[in-house]
Amino acid sequence: MRSPKLAALELRRFGRGKLPRAALVALLLLPLLYGALYLWSFWDPYGRLDRIPVALVNDDKGATADGRRIAAGDEITEGLRDSAVFDWQEVDAAQAREGVEDGTYYLSLTMPADFSRRIASSSGDSPATSALQVRTNDANNYIVGQISRTVFSEVRTAASTKTSRSFLDRIFISFSDIHGRTVKAADGADKLKGGIGKAEQGSKDLADGLKDAKSGSGKLTKGLTKLDKGAGDLEDGSKKVADGTQALADKVNGVSGRVAPYLKDNEKTIGDTAQLVADSAEVVRGHLSTLVKTAPVAAKGARTAAETLDAVYRTRCETPVLPDPACADLKKAKDATADVVLVADDVDTLVADQDGDLRTMRTNLAALQKQAQALADRAPHLSEDVADAVSRINELNKGATKVAAGAKKLNTGIGTAKTGATELDKGVTKLRTGAEDLNGGIFKLVDGSGKLAGGLHDGAERIPDYDKKDRDARTAVMADPVRLASHDLHKAPNYGTGFAPYFIPLSLWVGAMVAYMLIAPMNRRALAAGAPAWRIALAGWLPVAAIGVLQTTALMAVLHWAVGLEMVRAAGTVGFLFLVAACFTAIVQWLNARFGPAGRILVLALLMLQLTSAGGTYPVQTSPDFFNALHPYLPMSYVVEALRRLITGGGLGPVWQACVVLTAFTAGALALTALSARRRQVWTLDRLHPELTL
Repeated sequence: MRSPKLAALELRRFGRGKLPRAALVALLLLPLLYGALYLWSFWDPYGRLDRIPVALVNDDKGATADGRRIAAGDEITEGLRDSAVFDWQEVDAAQAREGVEDGTYYLSLTMPADFSRRIASSSGDSPATSALQVRTNDANNYIVGQISRTVFSEVRTAASTKTSRSFLDRIFISFSDIHGRTVKAADGADKLKGGIGKAEQGSKDLADGLKDAKSGSGKLTKGLTKLDKGAGDLEDGSKKVADGTQALADKVNGVSGRVAPYLKDNEKTIGDTAQLVADSAEVVRGHLSTLVKTAPVAAKGARTAAETLDAVYRTRCETPVLPDPACADLKKAKDATADVVLVADDVDTLVADQDGDLRTMRTNLAALQKQAQALADRAPHLSEDVADAVSRINELNKGATKVAAGAKKLNTGIGTAKTGATELDKGVTKLRTGAEDLNGGIFKLVDGSGKLAGGLHDGAERIPDYDKKDRDARTAVMADPVRLASHDLHKAPNYGTGFAPYFIPLSLWVGAMVAYMLIAPMNRRALAAGAPAWRIALAGWLPVAAIGVLQTTALMAVLHWAVGLEMVRAAGTVGFLFLVAACFTAIVQWLNARFGPAGRILVLALLMLQLTSAGGTYPVQTSPDFFNALHPYLPMSYVVEALRRLITGGGLGPVWQACVVLTAFTAGALALTALSARRRQVWTLDRLHPELTL
């Protein structure tokens, strides 16, 4: 009998009663129940996190920074309530702690009382980090704790980014403030430069004016020196005249009784003395005229110098724009000039006050000169005019005495004026030197202020000045400078789709395993009839392979249309699973055929080894070395990898490799089954009395 007929004969047994038919139906639906229900149970757990009760505690008291109210806890709370992550239930700290402990809440998130204050501290002198407090309880559910770490990490990142944006925004605002103030400083430096330029011109004018003042004070000193010398001569001459007239008067009055004989005897002496008086009166009168002319000129020059120095002092020292290092010398010179002005004014006042006396003195001197000259001329005839001469000599003596007193007073005043003029000349000389130094210093200051203004303008151009739009853009980049540009080449839409390549082959293996619990791996009639071993192997494989095709069809139909599994290559996936079912059937058949009842235990053990080494959940590299070593030698490793490419997309290299491997496993298993069938056709004591029966 051929293998297909033997296979059909094996399947026909299940139609002989209700119980066999129910067993066949259960056999067909077993992978569906196992795989579809399992995948359906956690098809999209992350999409239903909003059903998980989580305690939310907001103890944040808020804070104030730079005049602005910060309530970070309220902002995070509002954002979490609006999110679709977890069922947030706002409670106090005690309720949250008890709820996590007794399982009312899976976990809790707490914003402490100083949360906003610590965030606001980033702009203060003592910045401090803030902390979101998470409380989990793995006794409630371990996976929820793992999920919460990812979710709360994103919450922490968002809160940190928001805080950084606020801090960086204040920095950029500070940049704008610094820019504006630097621009103002640059403008002020420009004004300072202009003011110092004017000051430099003023100091130059001051130096030039002091140069002229030095020339005037020198001339004043020289003039007063000459005047002092003339006044001294005048004093000496007038004293001599007074002494002479006094002596003459004494003699005349003393000898008036004997005047005639005396005059007669002393006519020549009298004539010579009168001539001396006439000559001296002429000299004194000339010096008086010089004094009258020079005193106003000296007073005017002193006042001019004093006014110049006073104006310079007010400009340089009484103005708050620019402090002048020469102020001390300027004040001394100004004070000395004021003293000279007082002296010159005193001299001028003296001359002016004594103008009438001086005019009288000049008149008297002129008269004295005239009378003395007349006396000298008439001396040879004095004896003839004794009475008249005595009277005139007495008058002459009185006038000479007055002239001598005025000349002495004048000499004293001019001497004081000379001393003041000398001090003035020295002070003006120092002031001129200081003004020249000041001019040089201010010139350097002009150059320095120009460089300062230029530097401030350059600095202002380099300091950024961001408007709100630009500031927001830069703050966003700097607060979160590195973003995860995630690009999933072939993204699984949900959790179930990602795990389908793992659970679908598991279901098919279980289906084959249960099928060979109901169907014999080798047809007994064929064994008894001595049919060829390869025909016996095919006859035991084909019915279960056919059942595997039906199982695959039912499983994938339900997964696609009922559960929602979307496949990039649906036809390829189903065709490949037919090959998987055939391969798994061949391997389970061989284990049952070769080892008998013990083979069922080996089938289960092989399933466990495949599940742990296939890398269906975590990458196989994360497993111990034992499972890494098994991974390339078991068929489910290739099935899982191929199904991932068929369901979610990607290159087909692993698919073709899996097809080759599964074909090789199928052919090898069938060959080993045929070998086992050949051995089973020979009866032994072990077959008659097996050690284990299941």
